[in-house]
Amino acid sequence: METCARGCAPAVRLCQKLNRLKTLEDDMMATSLKRCLSTLDLTLLGVGGMVGSGLYVLTGTVAKDTVGPAIIISFIIAGFASLLAAFCYAEFGARIPKTGSAYMFTYVSVGEVWAFLIGWNVILENMIGGAAVARAWSGYLDSIFNHAIQNFTETHVMHWDVHFLAHYPDILAAGILVVASFFISFGVQVSSYLNHIFSTISMCVIIFILVFGFILAEPVNWTMDEGGFAPFGLSGILAGSATCFYAFVGFDVIASSSEEAKNPQKSVPIATAISLGLAAAAYILVSTVLTLMVPWHSLDPNSALADAFFRRGYSWAGVIVAIGSICAMNTVLLCNLFSLPRIVYAMAEDGLFFSIFARVNPITKVPVNAILVFGILMATMALVFDLEALVQFLSIGTLLAYTFVAASVIVLRFQPNKTSSKGTASTSPNPSAGPSEGPSESQTINEDSGELKQYESFSDKLQLVERQASTEHRGAGQLKAYWEPYLGKLLGQCEPGEVVGHCVLTIIVSSVSLCVVVEFGTKQLQLPVWSFVTLLVIFSLAYVLSLTLIWLHEPQTTSKTFQVPLVPLTPAASILINIFLMMKLNYLTWIRFTVWIAIGLFVYFGYGIWHSKEGLRELQPKDMAARYVVLPSGSLVETVQSVQPEGQLDASAHHTAPTSEEFAGNR
Repeated sequence: METCARGCAPAVRLCQKLNRLKTLEDDMMATSLKRCLSTLDLTLLGVGGMVGSGLYVLTGTVAKDTVGPAIIISFIIAGFASLLAAFCYAEFGARIPKTGSAYMFTYVSVGEVWAFLIGWNVILENMIGGAAVARAWSGYLDSIFNHAIQNFTETHVMHWDVHFLAHYPDILAAGILVVASFFISFGVQVSSYLNHIFSTISMCVIIFILVFGFILAEPVNWTMDEGGFAPFGLSGILAGSATCFYAFVGFDVIASSSEEAKNPQKSVPIATAISLGLAAAAYILVSTVLTLMVPWHSLDPNSALADAFFRRGYSWAGVIVAIGSICAMNTVLLCNLFSLPRIVYAMAEDGLFFSIFARVNPITKVPVNAILVFGILMATMALVFDLEALVQFLSIGTLLAYTFVAASVIVLRFQPNKTSSKGTASTSPNPSAGPSEGPSESQTINEDSGELKQYESFSDKLQLVERQASTEHRGAGQLKAYWEPYLGKLLGQCEPGEVVGHCVLTIIVSSVSLCVVVEFGTKQLQLPVWSFVTLLVIFSLAYVLSLTLIWLHEPQTTSKTFQVPLVPLTPAASILINIFLMMKLNYLTWIRFTVWIAIGLFVYFGYGIWHSKEGLRELQPKDMAARYVVLPSGSLVETVQSVQPEGQLDASAHHTAPTSEEFAGNR
């Protein structure tokens, strides 16, 4: 047994490293960035991040190739799933006003390696989002000049026929990204002012599209003469909703900006709700107008709205739409280039990514290195990849981030407040560190004897007193008192939050299994009916039982910031919807995703795990250590001793005991 334990020790230590949590300081408002963004700024950032090429380009692409006029339903489904995820982002953004978005939220609740992989995917998500919007911007501008730019590039520069790549290098798209990166590097206020200008123009154009478009609407375009309302059926609607997720990925820029908000506790939830509502309304209404103006099968996927007005004989309206679309795409470019370097900065600040990206310009208060390097990488992607491949790959990273953030909400909601020895909050920004009354004798002596008991820090002593004094009111993560007589023997001995953590993992596994059976059971897997139904029942019961067990535990009630309603139901529903939409994506998207994850693991194990600040904090040498000794009388005595190497622990223990007894004798 001893040999087995010794052999497993390295694996145990590795698991502890991979799952260590980020330590948060008590002062959550302290930052090296500049807090200057108001609620209006955050709202316009959210609107600008969502209402861009998805409105002017993606609506035409998905309506023509995937859904038809039922794209309206696809946007409703995608918007609902995004709303559930937005609740989770709003809670974290208000509760933990630090940059990093999904990466930060996962780090403080799930573990380090999972946070790195989420951050790694969010980086790719933002790079793809910016590159896709740049290509859409270029395509729109090119359509105004009758594709003269494309023809010139293919004839005089380069042309290739490679799968997954564009037919020609889009120099214009790469150029706009380089220019936008230059402006972003001037500081957050410059970015906000530019976003205000472009967002205002874009919203005015959207209002014009809706008013004039409904005047030109022809209901016959939804009849069976033109193919019907849902020509691709339910499968097409669900597949379209997965792609339509691209439209709503921008709202997480609000959470990424929380470290630069003046009052993130109020601004982040309000801005998230307003911006998501405006964006969803815009997508649904514009999709309605577009498919009523012209038949869905005749839409131009590159510039659907502008082309629709041209074909109806209103060329001047098409020009207005083209100008509005360019302004809207500019806002998305700004938002992608705004949030991407801040996520890179957060990872570098924690030591998980290269430290050069953690440097903040002392004048502009922005991570200039991250802005310029990743702006150039984004421009390179826009140069060679086509829009369809980029959009497909974008959805899976977004859905994965949403899933982990939803899981993190459940874990953190049922996790007890913990404080580190330095008084910093390790898992919650609202540690209960209120002063307690003097400890009584029964609280300080060992339960079964009058032996002295030592504590590594004074906060450990306070936690023991608070834990023993709160026998009547159960803390977060513990089984509710009502269910103690029924489930106490089974669950009562578990650590606070332990059962919830296992249940969250079960929810994710059962959701994946359930979605695989629903999506592939009757076709690819060719399951018989009895097997199909049995698996559905088993995985559904596992999902529901896990939700029930979580509900039987006490949640946190001390937070004064926005909280997701109906926890754990809302985050669990978000997890299920996100995973189901991931199953609707193309298998090639999963292959690219797997390759990117493999590259991320190589970076983490090659650099991140060795330079993690949480890991370095654990390895910091300490010449002296303080111990708090509880005497039988209830007195608390501090002793100081030198820390010995691992081989000298026995000698150190022999030296410590007389010191404690000597204090007791002197008293």
